[in-house]
Amino acid sequence: MTDASTRPGDEPEAGASTPHPPAEAEPTGVIDVGSTQAIPQPAPAPGAVTSHGGAGHDGTGGDSGRDDSAGWFDRFAPEHPTEGAGVPARADAPWGSDRADAEDEAAHRAAYAPPATAAVASAPGQGSPMSAVAAPTAGAQPGSGAAGGPPQGYWTGPGAAPFPGPEQGAPGGWGTDPSAYGAPVTVAAPPRRRRGALVAGVVGLCLLSGVVGGVAGQLADDRVNLAGSTLPEPGPGATARPAGSVANIAATALPSVVTIKVDGGSEGSGTGSGFVVDAKGHVLTNNHVVEAGASGGDIEVVLSNGDTEKATIVGRDVSYDLAVLKLARTDLTPLVLGESDQVVVGDQVIAVGAPLGLEQTVTTGIVSALNRPVTPGTGSESSYINAIQTDAAINPGNSGGPLLDLSGKVIGVNSAIARVPGTSGTTGGNIGLGFAIPSDQARRTADQLIATGKATHPVIGVSLDRTFSGEGAQVVDQSDAVVAGGPAAKAGVQPGDVITGFEGKRVRTPDQLIVSIRARAVGDTVSLTVRRGGQDVQLRMTLEADPDQK
Repeated sequence: MTDASTRPGDEPEAGASTPHPPAEAEPTGVIDVGSTQAIPQPAPAPGAVTSHGGAGHDGTGGDSGRDDSAGWFDRFAPEHPTEGAGVPARADAPWGSDRADAEDEAAHRAAYAPPATAAVASAPGQGSPMSAVAAPTAGAQPGSGAAGGPPQGYWTGPGAAPFPGPEQGAPGGWGTDPSAYGAPVTVAAPPRRRRGALVAGVVGLCLLSGVVGGVAGQLADDRVNLAGSTLPEPGPGATARPAGSVANIAATALPSVVTIKVDGGSEGSGTGSGFVVDAKGHVLTNNHVVEAGASGGDIEVVLSNGDTEKATIVGRDVSYDLAVLKLARTDLTPLVLGESDQVVVGDQVIAVGAPLGLEQTVTTGIVSALNRPVTPGTGSESSYINAIQTDAAINPGNSGGPLLDLSGKVIGVNSAIARVPGTSGTTGGNIGLGFAIPSDQARRTADQLIATGKATHPVIGVSLDRTFSGEGAQVVDQSDAVVAGGPAAKAGVQPGDVITGFEGKRVRTPDQLIVSIRARAVGDTVSLTVRRGGQDVQLRMTLEADPDQK
């Protein structure tokens, strides 16, 4: 094993709103009218007018004799038609209050109109209270005193000053008999559309402000029903993902992936991952995930729905770093083990597990390399993995979880991560170099563990020189380095031989030879290339089971 690979440590889990009935008043910061006191007012003088509407400029009241105590709106509201020809048909037509304005204006002008040069006259029955100024009577001349009426510019009607006579210094010696001037005519000023439009605009703005303020207040109090939103919403099937997509594969695989929690007491504790491999409740994981609980420890399995189940160890194999657990459940869906020998570098892969205790985590990447010799562990606990290397994020806690291809099949069991030289097992994390046990090897081991509780792996029966610095794996140059009667002895391997090829592939290190042999099955016949005395020799050899594991 290179100094950049190791076994991961098993660390603990690190539209329009709908009107509503008015709600009870709430404090808003505005002074409460009900709790304030009226400003003291001096008592009105006897005979003084107290109304706020219709007052003249002199403070005596513009409509003499009218009761103003009811207020401006009560005074004029009955005169506003609600239907018929008098009701404006357009929003920009004169507002109804123009009539009241005209009456006050007429009274004011009658009281203060200055003399003019033209006369105003009207035959009986002509005009109306809203009629325009009439033409003077035929033959009448201003200042003649004839029955042509008063000089033009004078206004007549109730409340107007009497026509001046000669004794009052009237020009032209007007007579004092009012009948000489014809029937009185009440002349009103034209409607002041600008004032009416201004009032209508102000009232409209007030109404709009009230509506906006009310809606804003309801939104602030979260009382507006937004269920009628017209924004587009996803339709049926919008969450479906095409087959082969990461989302579709993850949705299918996650229910079969479990989180394993081990409490081994004095032996330690840890968290890892695993996945269901059959309908009988068997779960495949790494040996190093459960080894702390192998001697009477407590092992729990957390399913994807949050259920927790007790688990027992069916069997484990240190050499392959695999173990099988058993749950008392038969309703779990297993994942399918694919063919790892069909995987090529660059294939997209998906890792699923509980890194750092974060359950149901999905990461993606590609196959970075194949047949990478990895030997995590130390001494008798070392494992030999002819690993699939991936850049999918793998961290402590991912151990035992599946590495999936884009068909959703398991092509590897995540087992180890590389570590920067000089760092300890407790500080290692993902650096883009993760390793998985190929599914072909995992399948054979899982079948054996389920069937017998233990697994066998092939050996060739030689001792290798770990001090050899050349290329290849050298057999120790001692007589007992080749086991008598073993596969290597039967094939003709001799002490001191350097094995440089296995099944047509170059062998550079002893670990590479070991993991290549362990990746095969017992009974397989393989070819060896041996360099002996400067010559290459081709040998055939049948692999046998390790006698210590029978």
